[in-house]
Amino acid sequence: MLDALPLPHVFESRAGRATLRRATRDDADALIALLSDDPISAARGDVASAEDRPAYETALAEILAEASNDLVVVELDGCVVGTMQLTSIPGMARRGARRLLVEAVRVRSDLRSSGIGSAMMRWVADAAAPALDAAMVQLTSDAARVDAHRFYERLGYTGS
Repeated sequence: MLDALPLPHVFESRAGRATLRRATRDDADALIALLSDDPISAARGDVASAEDRPAYETALAEILAEASNDLVVVELDGCVVGTMQLTSIPGMARRGARRLLVEAVRVRSDLRSSGIGSAMMRWVADAAAPALDAAMVQLTSDAARVDAHRFYERLGYTGS
């Protein structure tokens, strides 16, 4: 858990006032639903089947227990509608610069284009990275996520 993260963080979106906060074990169902709501994740097997729940619960517990990782969720009207995993990575390059890795970014499909994803990524760059003394933010995204790549490019990220 990245204790230095400035959470909770409240922001406005076109869908209403939302809150970024740390995920808890109680968020497992909502997180599983977000994964299965995504066609690319669903094609890889994230279909919210009951028999997979123990694997998701184990993964969530491991992420929350690891000091260099955190899972952040977006809550809107009492429901989890977005998430992303953050990992702080120490490095030797760039004079020992720390990087902040962002992955598994999801926003519920009916709320895409509402400003939630943009607010999440602005918070990463403007608040999370500085709080962790990260010199750069790295983002992973599946090559098949063409729309997501356009979104990230609009925010100033470049593919490499």
